[in-house]
Parts: sequence; structure tokens; C-alpha cells
Amino acid sequence: KQSNGSVLLTVGNTVLMATVVSEFDNPVSEDFTPLTVQYIEKTYAAAKFAGGFIKREGKPSDFETLTSRVIDRSLRPLFPKGYVFPTTITVMVLSVDLDADLQVLALNAASAALYTSNLPVKKSVCATRIGKIEGELVVNPSLSEMENSTLDLFIAGTSKELLMIEMKAVSTSEMVEVDIENFTKIHNINDISEVELVEAISVASDNISNINNTYEKSFEFAKQEIEDVELMETKIENSLIEYVENNYSSNIKDAIKVMAKKERYSGLNDIAKLISEDEHCIAQEIELKNIREAVEIVKKKIVRTMIIEEKLRADGRGPKDVRPITIETNILPAAHSSCLFTRGETQALVVATLGNNKDAQMYETLTSKGNENESFMVHYNFPGFSVGEAKPIFGVSRRELGHGNLAKRALESSIDKDYSDTVRLVSEIFESNGSSSMATVCGGSMALKAAGVPTKSLIAGVAMGGIFEDDKYVVLTDIMGLEDHDGDMDFKVTGTLEGITALQMDIKLGGIALDVLKEALEQAKEGRVHILKLMEEASSEIVPSEALPLIEQFSIDPSKVLAVIGKAGSVIREIIEKWEVSIDLDKTSGNVKIT
Repeated sequence: KQSNGSVLLTVGNTVLMATVVSEFDNPVSEDFTPLTVQYIEKTYAAAKFAGGFIKREGKPSDFETLTSRVIDRSLRPLFPKGYVFPTTITVMVLSVDLDADLQVLALNAASAALYTSNLPVKKSVCATRIGKIEGELVVNPSLSEMENSTLDLFIAGTSKELLMIEMKAVSTSEMVEVDIENFTKIHNINDISEVELVEAISVASDNISNINNTYEKSFEFAKQEIEDVELMETKIENSLIEYVENNYSSNIKDAIKVMAKKERYSGLNDIAKLISEDEHCIAQEIELKNIREAVEIVKKKIVRTMIIEEKLRADGRGPKDVRPITIETNILPAAHSSCLFTRGETQALVVATLGNNKDAQMYETLTSKGNENESFMVHYNFPGFSVGEAKPIFGVSRRELGHGNLAKRALESSIDKDYSDTVRLVSEIFESNGSSSMATVCGGSMALKAAGVPTKSLIAGVAMGGIFEDDKYVVLTDIMGLEDHDGDMDFKVTGTLEGITALQMDIKLGGIALDVLKEALEQAKEGRVHILKLMEEASSEIVPSEALPLIEQFSIDPSKVLAVIGKAGSVIREIIEKWEVSIDLDKTSGNVKIT
């Protein structure tokens, strides 16, 4: 009752509480919305104790952090420009049904709390998950149904606009008859074509629109009176913008060319100081912060006009051009495999380490009945030096966790379903100017190949953007940091030559028409195919690392297994110690794997 808005959401045995608190008397001085989202699972919700030594909820799990990011990315666009009041949205899971889709419910609860609060938000947002089961699209399947789905598509939006999309393909394996007596197992990546994906998004869009309309009508009775808060306004005179544009456009264009080489660049500040020292600004007593804002406005206008009118980008590329790519494999002699993937001014070193099932990451979820093992991990690190920032390296940030998860979703379906060993990929970003997550995907796929992990296909990723002005628009392939900042759309597409394995999209300008989305996906495919051809060429030149483990697999008579193990494990322990090997021995089948 002390919060600005709160809801209790109940679906079957699942109960979530969402609250919104905003400090209207404590605005920040910068022009940004200080929004914090926290999604918290309580173990008592599933009648469990917390795993581990300390029996209390502590550090958020990966799922909690990723769900918090999903809610943040979906709700942040609803806040009006100039809303500078510290705001926290908290979602707590109080009771859980083991078949509940907690991400969908958490976003819906958070949106309902925000919509019925006294904050100046006048739209509701809801989420829909689309699965593909036995070839048919299914809206909001249960967790048990999703186990048989080849598609996982999560979309959030308002009644009229799509705001956020996340998608991954789910691989399957099936026995196929070769002839009457022989069968073979086929691994399917289940990458989805651009046309099929747009169809699935269309189904989700219709469902989202219906739910939001229902929510807004149903919650009208509970919606509080909007608090009259003062939004931070830009007080930049048009005359100042015109003065900067007329007298300093050439300086700003030169700075833009440098910004095409660096994601972080202070040249615009230097120009603002130069302008502040000229006679006109001194006579008018114009503040430096206003000049800086005017320079930023002119810079953005120049970047967008060049693209819309001239189809020319800051670094001289056309809309569909991909920056130069170099690929080097196994540059680290003591690692199992490595790939240095460089695209323009973005560089990722991706390193693979192989292990057995004992090396898998053990984790527990609220809806699982026991501990689970994660045998494929992707860890992404983004140190400050990659963008020229003088900051120390601390723990893993939400962004790093999110980018690693995107790369994992992109690559996971390419690995053979029968491959049971543990693989850890670590991506170290050495330089960044636009989509280091996609460099992680490309480098990760090459590192898997170099490590001899059985994969159905190489996977490449490309970051797409877009500029929309009135009735004109241009879709951009392989965007850099400047185009991400000044553009209207940012989405990342990964896949094979045939189809898409993962997608992540954030739409900044509101909605996007499905025909534009289809065009953007087709253009992304062109960029992806171009990168895949370069990766195929590089993969033919891979020389395996001498550090790779040697693996022998064979079978023995199951009745002899106890003799191999020996009394209290003495025989097998002696073999392991004497020959410095790892042995996996299946007592039932007699299958042996020696590494």
C-alpha cells in the first residue's frame, strides 16, 4: 500500500506480486530515466529450501537476471521523455505451479502494476510466447508442452506496437529409415525461415493486441490519478541549433568520421568547447551544456540525413555493406581451441574448453524438481578497455549475462543432440564498435569447429539497424555504435545458410510494420550468408590445437565392468592415476570413454 502501484497476479497455483515505486521528490540531474527492475524468486514458492550451504535467497540466478532484463527492455519505452525520477519495479514469485511460464506472467504483472499506478504511463504491455509443436504454431504453451517445441519465440508489445522480440530454434534428433533393415539418426537444427518467422510474429502480435485491449478496459477501475510531475525539458533554442548547423557542420562531420572508428569518442565535446569560445556564444552568454546538446542534435541530424537521402553511412559504406572481416583460429597454444574474430573495429577472442559431464554447471530452477546440469556454457566479458574506458573489471553485469545468453541461444541448436560432453565458450571482447555479441556468435561457432565438437552447421550473426523518417526508411546491415545510438531499431539475427537460429530485437521508435520487418530479415540473411562464406573458407584452414584431449570410445562385456572397477574402485583408480586419463564407464551397457 506504500508503493505507487501494486498488483497480485494469480494463475492456478502461481501467485506473483509486482510493485512500482517512484521518488517524485528526488529527480536526477541527467536526462535519462533511472529505472531498476528486479525479478525475485522465493524458494518457498515451490515448497523448497534454497540450495547450497546458506539457506536464504542470495545472488540472483541467471534466469532471474535475464527475466529482469526482459521486463526492463519491454517497459522502459513506455516512460515519457524527460522522466528523471528514480523508479524501481519489483516482481516477487510467492507461489508457483511447476508448469507456469514465469517470464510471461512476470512481465504481465509488472506492466499491470505500472499501468494502474500514478506514474505518467498510459499504455499496458503484455507478453506472448509462441511454440511450434508438430509443425503447428501454439500460443502460450505450458512448460511441459514447450519440451516438444522446435521454436521458442517471446514477444512483448502494446495493443498497437511490438517493443521487444526474443527467439531461438530448438534442435531435435530423429530416427530416419535408410532401408528396411537400417535406420540412422538425423540431427535437425530447426532453423526457421524468414517467412515462417514473420508469420509466427504476426500470430503473436494479434494475441498481444487482444490481451492489452482487455487489460486496459479491465484495469480502468483500479487506475490511479496520474501524478502531475515536471518532466525535464530540453531548453535548446532553435536559433542555437541553426547557428551550430550553419557554422560548424563541417567540424561535426569530421568528428562523425572518427566516431565511425570508435564507439566512445570525445571529439563532440571539443567542438562544443570551441563553439563556446566564439564571439557569438560569449555575447549571448550561452551555457556549455546547451551548446553540447545542440551539437548532439546536429550530429544526429547529419548522420540520419546522410543515410536517408544519400544512402551513405559515416564510414563510407552503403546500407547493405558488412565491414572487413578477418578470422584466425587456434592462436592460443595451450587452449583446446580459440578464434580471434575481427569485424571492422569490433574484435572478440572466443576460447573453447572441453570437459566431461562432471564439469557441467549444476543449477536449480524454481519449476524444476531437482538439480539440473548445463553442459553448454557461453560466458561473455566486456572489459572497459574495449571501448577506451578507464574502469576496473568487477563481477558480471546484466548486459554481459544477456549477451552471453544470446550467443548461447544462437549456437546451442547447432551442436549434435547426442554430444554429451561439457563445452564452455568464453568470449573476451578486445575492441567494440557495434555488436560484439554477434562477433561472439561467429567466433564461438568457429571455436566449436576448431575443438572438434560435432555441429550440423556453422552459425553467423549480424546486427541490423534502421532509420525511419516520415514515409522514408533505410535498413542497415552490420551497424556500428554510432548507428545504434542515433538509429530507430536494433536487432540481431543469427543463423545458417537456410534459416534463423536466434533473434533479439528492441524497437525504439514504437511499432514496426511486418512488411518492413520481413525486408529487414531478408537483408540480414544477405549479410549472414556473406559472413558464413568467409567462415567456411577459414574453417578449411583450421589446424587442431595440440592441447585438444584425445578420446577413445569402445565397449566391453558388461559382466567385466566390476573387474575393471576393482575392489572399492582400486583398479580403475590406478589406471586413471598411472595413465593420467579420465574414464567414463557405463555399468549397464559396458560403454567406455577414455579421455
